[in-house]
Amino acid sequence: MRNVAVKEKPKATAVFARHETFHPRFGWLKKGYDLAVADPNIFLREDAPVLLGVGKNMVRSIRYWCSAFKVLVETDRQTLPTGLGQQLLSDEGWDPFLENPASLWLLHWNLLKAPCTATAWAYAFGEFQAAEFTPEHLVDDLRDYANSFSANIADSSLRKDVNCLLRMYADQESKKGPTEDSIDCPFTALRLLYSVGDGRRYEFQVGPKETLPAELVVAACLEFAGMTENESSAMGVSRLAYLAGSPGRVLKLSEAAIAEAIEHVARQRNDQEDLFISDSAGLLQLQYEGDPLEMSEAILDEYFSA
Repeated sequence: MRNVAVKEKPKATAVFARHETFHPRFGWLKKGYDLAVADPNIFLREDAPVLLGVGKNMVRSIRYWCSAFKVLVETDRQTLPTGLGQQLLSDEGWDPFLENPASLWLLHWNLLKAPCTATAWAYAFGEFQAAEFTPEHLVDDLRDYANSFSANIADSSLRKDVNCLLRMYADQESKKGPTEDSIDCPFTALRLLYSVGDGRRYEFQVGPKETLPAELVVAACLEFAGMTENESSAMGVSRLAYLAGSPGRVLKLSEAAIAEAIEHVARQRNDQEDLFISDSAGLLQLQYEGDPLEMSEAILDEYFSA
């Protein structure tokens, strides 16, 4: 029986420490996706650890990450593929084994865009103001943010999330070199987060990213505009760079880097004339003609299908 991709229903929620302390490992998303396509009840089966080749806690972690990255969606106790999951991870998909670094950027963006079920991640990348910080600093600020949702969130959950996030994105160096955690996590390759100084301080890398294609930046900008704007056909580059949850915050890009990406993609699409950047009294704006969500999907499909 062929599974049909399911569209998620956006909803505001706060989710902490659902990852069982495991960051996503190489192969987890593809493995979880394939087995869920074959059996939507895979994660509820007693033999799931055998089929997935991991322990019970890791089964729950794989289930969580597949849902958090929006490649699978849970409905009526079943786990079904999403449109993104089919496009990216099916055997005929864009990049089922995540060999192109752009796929990791796409997953990073999809993890953090609304609706997000990795609240600590959404806060750290989308709202946290500090460029350099300690784990304790992030936990303290996250606690204040979490209290706006509920006063019953345990400090241990917040610390687990911060520790997992740091292991996921920053190379964990020791005197003997990189640890197994950093080697086994594909998202350290994005170079979004570095340990600095004594190794107890961390810093976000803001600016252009060598492995981040302009097409993905513009697709994220269009998607963000489509999710936040109602009838406007333009969005200021400063808003794309600095609003909470914006591509600039999530991908750690400056206004200049976003403007350069828009100009690059606009030149490539000059025959379509549906996307350009305007400058009015020094205010740069992304201008688009059409449904920004449909344009975002088309740009991604063109990039990955090229």
